[in-house]
Amino acid sequence: MKISKPIFWRSKNLISFLLFPFSLMVIFVIYLKSKIIKSIKFKIPVICVGNIYIGGTGKTPLSIFLAEELRNKGKNPAIIRKYYKSHYDEHMMIKDKFKNLILNESRTNGIYDAINNNFNLAILDDGFQDQKIFKKKSILCFNQNQKIGNGMVIPSGPLRESFRALKNAQFVVINGKRDLDFENKILETNKTISIFYSRYIPLGIDHLKNKNLFAVAGIGNPENFFNLLLENDLKISKKFIFPDHYEFNKTEFLSIVKQAEENNCKIITTEKDYHRIKKYNFDGIEYLKLKLEIDNKDKLINQIFENLNENN
Repeated sequence: MKISKPIFWRSKNLISFLLFPFSLMVIFVIYLKSKIIKSIKFKIPVICVGNIYIGGTGKTPLSIFLAEELRNKGKNPAIIRKYYKSHYDEHMMIKDKFKNLILNESRTNGIYDAINNNFNLAILDDGFQDQKIFKKKSILCFNQNQKIGNGMVIPSGPLRESFRALKNAQFVVINGKRDLDFENKILETNKTISIFYSRYIPLGIDHLKNKNLFAVAGIGNPENFFNLLLENDLKISKKFIFPDHYEFNKTEFLSIVKQAEENNCKIITTEKDYHRIKKYNFDGIEYLKLKLEIDNKDKLINQIFENLNENN
């Protein structure tokens, strides 16, 4: 069954208000956890790259970027992820770019694995809501297209916890164009937080400029992928949207391949999706190669690096 984010999460409406009592229960459980669970402070600092908006905010590319940059500054980092069988696409994507990935069904045990393997820095890819882990520094990711949706907590909206959680973060990285209204909203909640902007730069797309494309996306926010194609003057003939981490059936995808051939179109997909499709060995399927760029990159890295090992 294909399940995607509900449309009513985009704005406050009757459905979201009807579901609000359930959101209050979620908020209360999160509050209880914050009071009951004692955080573990590890021998090595933990940098958390997380979000409060469910999926599609760019946590994993940013985690890889930070791991590479902090390694260049002399650290020996490992990326820590909680193991989910269905997330193997992201696991493979990380390993293609940064070898030091530690997977564990417990994030806490994953950090202990990093310590036991002589890593001196843990970059936690997701886990902002994991109360068991003391984070030296936390970065929250947003996409300028979605921001916080209707601003409500699940199931009324797309937030894992309330916007007030920004008080527990030191950095925000927004993927997209500058948005002063959103910046002001963030600073009203946490006036000391540092805000940075990022963007994805497509690589090697010149040969696709005059092609008609079938665009396939099974990610958290597929429209962001489609918009990126259009912004770079690529022509989409048809969109195929699937849920995040969707496990493509060979017969199902073969139907897309045949449609593309019949319409003289080329198939382009995301890197995450490609890792779930490539096992079928279909010819001519490409994924969009992206480079993450961050405005004031050196300032971000220096602020993260500053005082990193104090009190650890």
